[in-house]
Amino acid sequence: QVQLVESGGGLVQAGGSLRLSCAASGIIFSVNPMGWYRQAPGKQRELVATITSTYSTNYADSVKGRFTISRDNAKNTVYLQMNSLKSEDTAVYYCNAHRYPEVWGQGTLVTVSS
Repeated sequence: QVQLVESGGGLVQAGGSLRLSCAASGIIFSVNPMGWYRQAPGKQRELVATITSTYSTNYADSVKGRFTISRDNAKNTVYLQMNSLKSEDTAVYYCNAHRYPEVWGQGTLVTVSS
């Protein structure tokens, strides 16, 4: 059974930082491309960042230079370091294993106050 558990969200002031974590189980984590997504109130879920099994990364234009995705295969965990946070980054953040697109965790709420 594939499970994804996100954590690390919270309330932060604009300009601050947060580090999100996503622990995966039930998959061979090291071969799975992973992604972080977010869904703001009243909006569709959008892709934030991806990392392949060979550590190549890609970012949405809105977060380039501020967010960093990384992975620790020994811990079956993918991270999202978020710096210089803006109010428009407020959303529920989810991770996804791209070989299991139908599986989502509960998400973690990030609220950025201006």
